Amino acid sequence: MKAQDAFVALNLLPLIGPVRVRQMLSFFGDDPAAILKAPRSQLERVQGIGPELAETIATWESQIDLPAELQRVTDFGAHILTWHDEAYPPLLRELYDPPFVLYVKGTLTALDKNSVAMVGSRMTTPYGQNVARKLAFQLAQLGVTVVSGGARGIDTAAHQGAISGKGRTIAVLGTGINLVYPAENKVLFDQIPSHGALITQFPFNRSADKQSFPIRNRIVAGMTLGTVVVEANLTSGALITANMAVDAGRQVFAVPGPVDSPRSKGCHDLIKKGAKLCEGVEDILSEFEYLFPPTNKTAAPSETGELPALSLNENEGKLYGMTSSQSLTVDELIQGTGLPAHVVNVGLLALEMKRLVRQMPGRQYVRVR
Repeated sequence: MKAQDAFVALNLLPLIGPVRVRQMLSFFGDDPAAILKAPRSQLERVQGIGPELAETIATWESQIDLPAELQRVTDFGAHILTWHDEAYPPLLRELYDPPFVLYVKGTLTALDKNSVAMVGSRMTTPYGQNVARKLAFQLAQLGVTVVSGGARGIDTAAHQGAISGKGRTIAVLGTGINLVYPAENKVLFDQIPSHGALITQFPFNRSADKQSFPIRNRIVAGMTLGTVVVEANLTSGALITANMAVDAGRQVFAVPGPVDSPRSKGCHDLIKKGAKLCEGVEDILSEFEYLFPPTNKTAAPSETGELPALSLNENEGKLYGMTSSQSLTVDELIQGTGLPAHVVNVGLLALEMKRLVRQMPGRQYVRVR
């Protein structure tokens, strides 16, 4: 049996979580197939595996239909990733209990290591939706993958913003990969695999419940560099994701909102507790300037012997052409290029990340080289 198939089988069995699988792998020499071949007496010798669970594992073939599950994966156009696969999210691997199986529809790439989670309330306001779409759009245009949970509200706005920005987005589901929850997101779920991926640790046909969402939130927080909470009340599940990000040693950002809005209370509470106040995409990028996106980071002359060729889109080229050693305001750049304000702001962020311009006090910009 292939190791991947053995992992899928273990994932189908009840009460077999990442910690127990790690303990069994340590006992059986990192071979998941050996776990399924082991007799009950040997399984009982593994820490945390009592007689009942040992019996479940030893009789796994009578309890699950592995060939049928593998066929469902193929028929759905999905694939499986495990701990052993190179494409498995590297940040997720750093958790104490990362999922040992991921069902994936779409693709995960090396670029996704530069990813940010964006979460918030399901019962959101137009303000929250607009902020989420704008932040996700700008991050996506700069090559940052936007990760969220596929739920209605802020999650949906974040995925939509990333797709509009022609970037990558990943939806982490709290169900089996073949289920659409909420139902109104079917069109969005059909779009996402072409712009990133749908992923879940749950087998086919697993419905959502109170346990599945915290498990989903752990993946959202664990596979990203930081979590942005756009809008959340004091009991929102988004705060669970933020706490999981803190536990994983990741940065948490919170977008402030109207002081009299219950939807903003959770974000304001996070800020009081030390989350970074996020008023715009610059607040996110400033935390990770040294990290992402590598594809936009120009090599130093000492590394190449010569200045690298510029790779700019049309709008970035117009903006860069206007800059010089003399600082220019954003308004001057808007007037000089004839570009809309939001296009200029996105373009300037891209040029900053490419180390071509520098922002000076008063939001004035000078050319670096």
